[in-house]
Amino acid sequence: MKVGVGLPYRMPTDSWGYISELARRADEGPYSSFAALDRLAYDNFEAMAELAAVAAITKRLRLVTGILLAPLRNAGVLAKQAATIDAISNGRLTLGLAVGGREDDAIVAPAQFRNRGRLFEEQLVHMKRIWAGEVFEGAQHPVGPAPVQPGGPEILIGGTHPRAIARIGKFASGYVMGTRSLEAEWVRNTMAQIDESWVEHEREGKPRIVVTLPCALGPGADDAVAAALGHYYGGDPSRQARLQPTTPEVIRNTIAMHEELGSDEVIFRPVTPDLEQLERLTDAIG
Repeated sequence: MKVGVGLPYRMPTDSWGYISELARRADEGPYSSFAALDRLAYDNFEAMAELAAVAAITKRLRLVTGILLAPLRNAGVLAKQAATIDAISNGRLTLGLAVGGREDDAIVAPAQFRNRGRLFEEQLVHMKRIWAGEVFEGAQHPVGPAPVQPGGPEILIGGTHPRAIARIGKFASGYVMGTRSLEAEWVRNTMAQIDESWVEHEREGKPRIVVTLPCALGPGADDAVAAALGHYYGGDPSRQARLQPTTPEVIRNTIAMHEELGSDEVIFRPVTPDLEQLERLTDAIG
C-alpha cells in the first residue's frame, strides 16, 4: 500500500515556502506521491503551474492532480501543459480529472457548466490524440513535447455520479476516491461499479484506485478538518459529519482498510499549512 501526501485546501500567495518544503520532505520519504487540488473561484494555487514548480525540485514523488477540473480548460492547452510537466518530471505526472460540481468556477473561467460531462469526454479523446502524436487537420506539426509516459500521463477519473464511474473503463487507468472513502460499504459498491466499466470495455489488468482524504493530528484536529471542509464545500453538513482522519489510529486503520479492500494508494491532505502536521502524519503511518 502506497501513501502519498497532499496540500491543504487554501494556499494563498505567500504559501510557496510551505509548499516547496513539504514537497522536499515528502520526496525524501516515505511518501509515494504529492497531490494538488483544483478550484478556480478559491484561494489556492493553479494546480498545473504548482506541479510544474514541484517537479523541478523533486526527483522521486509522483505528481498528482486530485482533482483537476478539466472542463474549465482548453483541451489542447491542457494536453500540452500535462506533457510539459511529464517531461520536466521524467514521467511522474498523474492526471486526476473530473467535471466539477460548482457553477461559480465555470462562471469565472468562463466555461460551459450544463453540458460539462459531454465536453469532458470530448476533451479526453482530444488529449489522447495529441499525446499519440497525431497531426490535426489544418495544423503543420504535432503538439509537443511528447510525453515521457507512452500514450500520455496516467489518467484517473473522479466523481461519484454513475456517469463519472462509467467513464473509467473507456478513458482512464483508474479512479480517485474522496471523502466517502472511509465508508467501507460505499467503497465496495463503488469498486464493483468500476469493475463493471472495466469489463464492459474489455480492459486488461485492473483499475488503479487512489484515495484522497483531508487530515489533521494533534490538538484541535477535529475542528480543523471541519472548518476546512466547511470553507471548501460551502458548509455541506453531510461532509462535515463524516468520520475523518484526525487520530493516528484512524490514519492507520484507513490504510489497513484500503489495503484489504484492494486500493492502491491513500493520499492524506493535512488541512493546515503547518509542517508539524507532516511530522505527525509521518509518525502515524510509521
